[in-house]
Amino acid sequence: MDTGDQRSLSVPEGTLQPGQVLQSRYRILGIIGMGGMGAVYQARDLHFANVTKLCAVKEMINLAQDQQLREHTIRNFEREAEILATLSHPAIPQIYDFFSFGDRAYLVLEFIQGRDLEALLNGTEKFLPTEQVRQWAIEICDVLRYLHNHEPEPIIFRDMKPSNVMIDHHKRVRLIDFGIAKTFQVGQPGTMIGTEGYSPPEQYKGLASPTADIYALGATLHHLLTRRDPRLEPPFSFDQRPIQDVNPDAEDGLVSVVMRALAYKPEDRYSTAEAMRQSLEALSSSSTNLSASAPAPQPSVAQQPRQASPTPMSTPAPVEAPAVNLHAMVDSVLPIWSFRVEDAVRSTPLVHNGIVYFGSYDNNLWAIDAKEGSLIWKFPTEAGIGSSPVYGGGAVYIGSSDSHLYAVDARSGKRKWAFQAQGKIYTTPLIALGLLFFGSDDGYLYAIKPGGASAQKMWSFNAMGPIRSSPIVQDDNVYFGSDSGEFFCLDVGGELRWRFQTRRRVMSTPVIQDDLIYVGSDDWQMYALDTSQGYPIWRFRTKGPVISSPRISHGKIFFGSADGYVYAVEALSGREVWKFEVGSNVTSSPYVYRDSVYIGSVDGALYSLQAETGALLWRFQSQGPILSSPHVVDDVVFVGSDDHHIYALQI
Repeated sequence: MDTGDQRSLSVPEGTLQPGQVLQSRYRILGIIGMGGMGAVYQARDLHFANVTKLCAVKEMINLAQDQQLREHTIRNFEREAEILATLSHPAIPQIYDFFSFGDRAYLVLEFIQGRDLEALLNGTEKFLPTEQVRQWAIEICDVLRYLHNHEPEPIIFRDMKPSNVMIDHHKRVRLIDFGIAKTFQVGQPGTMIGTEGYSPPEQYKGLASPTADIYALGATLHHLLTRRDPRLEPPFSFDQRPIQDVNPDAEDGLVSVVMRALAYKPEDRYSTAEAMRQSLEALSSSSTNLSASAPAPQPSVAQQPRQASPTPMSTPAPVEAPAVNLHAMVDSVLPIWSFRVEDAVRSTPLVHNGIVYFGSYDNNLWAIDAKEGSLIWKFPTEAGIGSSPVYGGGAVYIGSSDSHLYAVDARSGKRKWAFQAQGKIYTTPLIALGLLFFGSDDGYLYAIKPGGASAQKMWSFNAMGPIRSSPIVQDDNVYFGSDSGEFFCLDVGGELRWRFQTRRRVMSTPVIQDDLIYVGSDDWQMYALDTSQGYPIWRFRTKGPVISSPRISHGKIFFGSADGYVYAVEALSGREVWKFEVGSNVTSSPYVYRDSVYIGSVDGALYSLQAETGALLWRFQSQGPILSSPHVVDDVVFVGSDDHHIYALQI
């Protein structure tokens, strides 16, 4: 047994392998999943020689270089062990052991056989039965009631979401991942932590109370009933997305309970989980219609944009494209490999020198062997990564929602430096003219000069709104959009040259060709602007927000829309060439390779379309929405999915 322990210690750079033994007791059987700072393994407890007693071994590898961050990481992991050790509830996994050596620490937990609610939701195209959702909600309220009444201090879970609720093989609710749970003290602020879209407004300020868990439960139930992921929507906008607009079979009483839990002000929600449970139990199950055969929801927009004032631009009349039968037989593809991480992959993969780099909402920048799909290294940040990486001068640059832009050594995965903004960074950094350009949710576009061990800010421009549109540079001008609905042109010194006002936020990243710049807006339009003055040449109207970033090829502009279509329009005139109906929001950006267009959709599929006609060539189905934009290198398509995987597909 001791040799197994030594063998596990001999591979600190990689994951544990089947057959290795920890503490002369826990034999590793396989990997359940990759975590933000390690892996979760299935293991056998060897102290039970005559029976097979399974357990889950949760690993934390502390790679932080900063001493304070190292200590903080260790404290968080120890706190999870301490909290679990004090709890006794059928819905909470039992803790069996806790130990550490070197840079690694381990929790040994009860092994739960089952699937989490996110996997159950992604495993069907139908609505979940509303009576089943109500029963799950009752069980979740019961475990929250137990936590919130814990002695000597209440415990706030702080990360309620579908992927943290397991349904075991007995069909019982089990709450998992207490990594950020904390004891509650009235008026005591903490770190803004949780999952964007599910967390209530006050949790963004570091305040978490029992009503914060109630809000997150409401967000979870809204997601289960509508199949609309709140991470993809504007924050705190549930009141603009009525449940029955999407799922008309949802019972009135259940909808009322969910919407009360989602009240913006904590005092307007249920005061306790017990009160919410009682409301759920009071609902008549006989009036709940099981919508097993309900159709998949269609994209919807909360508010129709107001009519534009007259402009000198032309508005081409769309030409109706022939309908496409998505159920027609098409060639499909299988992955060469897939690599699983802990959370959604919305980052566009970067491929350089045989390595695939991408970020994930599990807080990590990953480096994967492009041919084999094996882990080379991972670099941890302090929050989820929605930005996409770029390469330059031996370093990979990427932004994080922890408000830092990181420079990471491309070979070793070691941090070279980090530059701090004052808001989350979702834009993809741009290397141009010896500078790095990127935008932040703090409303500023930054230009910094990278160095060997640090970066120097050269200038910043206040766009008066969060920046999710990644900048581009051409002819000494910088172009980007903002959530204020404005599109900007700056000179390379950060001085404004011109601005163009759309009617809603601009999250699309622009593209330039032949003195025209193309960019989409949430006002349902794709715009073509003159690069010198920002004068609108044409606009093309869709029936939903255009978050997708356009691509130019074959004299056409390719992009997706939240109206469920992929479009091809003439670059010079803006006239529609073809459109392909997906049926779900298309916020992924297309990649044009040879004669094909590759693009992902919220329906979980990656589509390959013929660039000339829009005909469907093949599609690959993942188990979660694809918001990541594909990247093609040497006839291999790399793309991430919200199902926690990155895929390599041979074409």
